[in-house]
Amino acid sequence: MNRREKIEAMLADDPGDTFLRYSLAMELRGEGDHAASVAKLEALTRDSPPYVPAFFMAAQQLADLDQIDRARQFLRDGIEEARRQGDSHAAAEMSELLSQLGEYGEADHDEL
Repeated sequence: MNRREKIEAMLADDPGDTFLRYSLAMELRGEGDHAASVAKLEALTRDSPPYVPAFFMAAQQLADLDQIDRARQFLRDGIEEARRQGDSHAAAEMSELLSQLGEYGEADHDEL
């Protein structure tokens, strides 16, 4: 049984476990299944309360896949949620990445 299968087995016993769900998303990313990984991260952002690290990781992965507009949206939503939850460190990290993507995106739009 590989790591992903172990996580999936643990999730079968506790499907609401946020950390296991996040771990599965990261395993899927490592396996190259980006669509499934982002979908699982996105689900975590819709939890109550949303899981702040999921916004950042989804945005990073989308940026790596050149889906800059989607990445920006995750970051904007994540910054707002991090501030709501009092997580200034996460908000700052996401703000920095958003700034970097802004620079990246501006060059892309100029070429169109």
